[in-house]
Amino acid sequence: MTGKNCLVTGATGYIGGRLVPELIEAGHRVRCLARTPEKLRDHPWAGQVEIVRGDVTDARGLAAAMAGIDVAYYLVHALNTGSGFEGRDRAAARTFAEQAHAAGVRRIVYLGGLTPAGIPVRSLSPHLRSRAEVGEILLAGPVPAAVLRAAVVIGSGSASFEMLRYLTERLPVMVTPSWVGTRCQPIAVRDVLRYLVGSAGMPPEVDRAFDIGGPDVVTYEEMMRRYAVVARLPARLILRVPMLTPGLSSHWIGLVTPVPRALARPLAESLRHEVVCAEHDIATYVPDPPGAPIGFDEALALALQRIRDARVDTRWSSAAVPGAPSDPLPTDPDWAGGSLYTDRRERAVDASPGALWRVVEGIGGENGWYSFPLAWALRGWLDRLVGGVGIRRGRRDAARLRVGDSLDFWRVEEIIPGRLLRLRAEMRLPGLAWLELRADPPVPGDGGGARYRQRALFHPRGLLGHLYWWSVSPFHAVVFGGMARNIARAAERLDRRSS
Repeated sequence: MTGKNCLVTGATGYIGGRLVPELIEAGHRVRCLARTPEKLRDHPWAGQVEIVRGDVTDARGLAAAMAGIDVAYYLVHALNTGSGFEGRDRAAARTFAEQAHAAGVRRIVYLGGLTPAGIPVRSLSPHLRSRAEVGEILLAGPVPAAVLRAAVVIGSGSASFEMLRYLTERLPVMVTPSWVGTRCQPIAVRDVLRYLVGSAGMPPEVDRAFDIGGPDVVTYEEMMRRYAVVARLPARLILRVPMLTPGLSSHWIGLVTPVPRALARPLAESLRHEVVCAEHDIATYVPDPPGAPIGFDEALALALQRIRDARVDTRWSSAAVPGAPSDPLPTDPDWAGGSLYTDRRERAVDASPGALWRVVEGIGGENGWYSFPLAWALRGWLDRLVGGVGIRRGRRDAARLRVGDSLDFWRVEEIIPGRLLRLRAEMRLPGLAWLELRADPPVPGDGGGARYRQRALFHPRGLLGHLYWWSVSPFHAVVFGGMARNIARAAERLDRRSS
């Protein structure tokens, strides 16, 4: 397929931010339309695309953005129930279709929602109804359109997936509304992107909607149970009650999860509808490779893979570069990606960065952990009691570390000489834990010297993981605060002896 000029709206969103690099890899040239272009500047692909400021409701801005475009992706939708949002969505879709025709765009591709068969559009939830109406407007326009209709998208950052993640991880016993028995056909985000990219090459006569979904048809209750299995959580007890309305459900979701209620309500309202694909005609134009579409359990495993691989740097760092479509992006909402508890400490150090680094690299073993030795010894003893490695492994070399070294009950996961030491916990824990120690240059106002940054991270597994963090967090000021303070003092003493 010859590379095309593609316009991507919604590039700061969940699907758009993942679609852009896939289009680039497929050989297409990409222009992104964003109301706030600054949100895109830190993406690794920002230098490979053209970024223009604009809004889909602005006809003049759209006309300029669509100049020379072959394929226009419409990935914008108001996921809320605010007054008049359906009217705004309809007006934006009409403007988009009109300007695409005026600019000579050859195809529009839209990702909408899968709608239940046999139910009039007017009877759907406002969220599903609006998505269906936008698709109808684009199909009624003069530019050939491919309207892809998906149900729950499985991938870290997807609002529906994040609801599933938080509810299942935080509630070993759930009192749920009757909609957990509703069937749906979830789809892996990788397959969504594959269909979106492939739609750019559809013949000009194709002007229709396509249902897209994975191979599994499941209830929401089954999705939560299977999530628990894939995430290695104990079996969940799920009790249905008939009185939980969508409105009450959204309050319940807001109480248990960090997903904003403005998102939870339209999603909960939509869950009462059965959404199962009526056809798989998309494969005629975008053939399924071996192993695709991806099954539900595999899609879950891909969405959780970064946690299992303990890749903190590519999962939570603001400099993250996702390695796969199911990975989180740094621009995903704060509530996406699962729970991550963090304890941060930072101090100005009256010593050179080199002296600070020597103290950091020498931590553990005979040198100790620079705070409350009894607490570290007790934690190691408790770990040994439950079958863990304890704190007696020490370290390979008293002064130097390398990736893969054991360090008491930690493992060196990453080391950037002179700058960063990242340790992954190997003690028995109801979750995953890391400790980062950094020796950085001073910031303005420090008056020279160095800046020490310390970060402890914990990703809980199930309710027990949350309870563990809450139970030990009162001691962090003593343990982690003392560590930061004493490492800084040790570096200052070392620097004075060296000068």
